[in-house]
Amino acid sequence: MPDGDTAAVETRMLNDGTTLPAIGLGTYTLRGQAGAGAITTAIESGYRLLDSAYNYENEGAVGAGIAAAAADRDQLRVTTKLPGRYHERLQAVAAVEESLFRAGLDYFDLCLIHWPNPKQGKYVEAWETLIELRERGLLRSIGVSNFLGEHLETLQQETGVLPSVNQLEIHPWFPQAAAISENRELGIAVQAWSPVGRQTDLKRQPVIAQVAAEVGRSEVQTLLRWHIQRGTIPIPKSADPQRQRENLEVFDFTLTADQVDRISSLGRPNGRLKNQDPAVYEEF
Repeated sequence: MPDGDTAAVETRMLNDGTTLPAIGLGTYTLRGQAGAGAITTAIESGYRLLDSAYNYENEGAVGAGIAAAAADRDQLRVTTKLPGRYHERLQAVAAVEESLFRAGLDYFDLCLIHWPNPKQGKYVEAWETLIELRERGLLRSIGVSNFLGEHLETLQQETGVLPSVNQLEIHPWFPQAAAISENRELGIAVQAWSPVGRQTDLKRQPVIAQVAAEVGRSEVQTLLRWHIQRGTIPIPKSADPQRQRENLEVFDFTLTADQVDRISSLGRPNGRLKNQDPAVYEEF
């Protein structure tokens, strides 16, 4: 891509009538001045979906990067996540307000409950609070992260409101086909965290290298295209300007059904990278 050009990024319609880009930038570990610079570079390269969280301790860097970038605020979709220790109503309200102060923003485009924390058992209260904060105008869309079908069913039964987004760990070692299908049937968009396996040797698996060679793209681009064709929104992280641009260049080629299946065949019975099972894992 020539300098100064940005990739054309597709969008996805959510069940609340808002839209999200079909790929976003993960910002985990992007902090301080360097992190803010990486955010600015990403926006100027074409990213419009920025994924942060209270527990990433970088909402300030994300806000600073936005402020320095040459993009209108209404073009961006900025995400934060509510941590497990703040599921009670008053704590959740204060946490979201604090996140906005940190980022220097008037609203978030998307706020997710980071984990259900089933032992604590207060995620319904947290969800009711996000609904309230959306009505106040502090949040445009609300969703969840790492929620299983049982948690989604509880939200629907208790509040009548389903999330617009469910962000899940998804990569070829953990394809989550059943979860993607379940969320799609409920009208919930699925985002993928750790979409290229984080700091593992996933990208070096022979099957991925073979498919990448067949389509004439990098292994990472091939993996991101695999996500998009399966209907998920990948959130890759990179602070490198060239890799940021390359990660956006995934809408001008297509994998065959066989190539998608070959990559999916890498799935393992327990492919989670850190064994964080939402049925038992507790985040604080």
